[in-house]
Amino acid sequence: MIPAPIAVALDAPDLETAARWASLVTPHVSTVKIGLELYLRYGPDVIASVRGASGVQVFLDLKLHDIPNTVAGAARSVARLKPAILTVHAAGGAAMVRAAVEAAPAARIAAVTVLTSLSEADLERAGVAGPPGDAVRRLAVLAVGAGAQALVCSPREVAAVRAEVGPGVTLITPGVRPEGADTQDQARVATPERALADGADLLVIGRPITGSADPGAAAAGIAAALRKASAGAVRNL
Repeated sequence: MIPAPIAVALDAPDLETAARWASLVTPHVSTVKIGLELYLRYGPDVIASVRGASGVQVFLDLKLHDIPNTVAGAARSVARLKPAILTVHAAGGAAMVRAAVEAAPAARIAAVTVLTSLSEADLERAGVAGPPGDAVRRLAVLAVGAGAQALVCSPREVAAVRAEVGPGVTLITPGVRPEGADTQDQARVATPERALADGADLLVIGRPITGSADPGAAAAGIAAALRKASAGAVRNL
């Protein structure tokens, strides 16, 4: 059975827990995501620990954001770990995104547009006027023009971003919550089925899976729901 297009966010308290979660979910999902906290605590060892023998894709979510030369050096440093995906902030500018792309050619550079935790009011207080979707589209076009092969945006904006950048760019959506799940610190969310229907390629899901009593079963359940929704969409064409 083909694993579902889900990146499980391994926001674990320690390396052993992260590795255990990864082993439980990898039969059902295509990707595991390592964030800044886990990487800073354990360094490169965390990649080998969660990858294990499964060969699952590793999404290294460091959200690099600095001057182009510094980001190039950082991207070059982690490229040897062979992440499938590495994130940078699109707000760092075209030269910075391009520097990351050139420094880590084997990784898919994913440019983060606007964090899913930010609401319109948050952006306004930070000096960004207008709906979040406008900022997301501007940053998406900038990043793709600089060579980014993927974009990170909320599920609320994914349809508009897909229309803006076309079919060749991988769209990654955090802020994905199964029906009835707590939105927690996410401001712009959607269900997995809705996000995929709107054009997302990879869904980032963390606590609804890792916070459950059985992360493997939770991942399997969401994967099965996505397969059912996809089959229904095909039948309705």
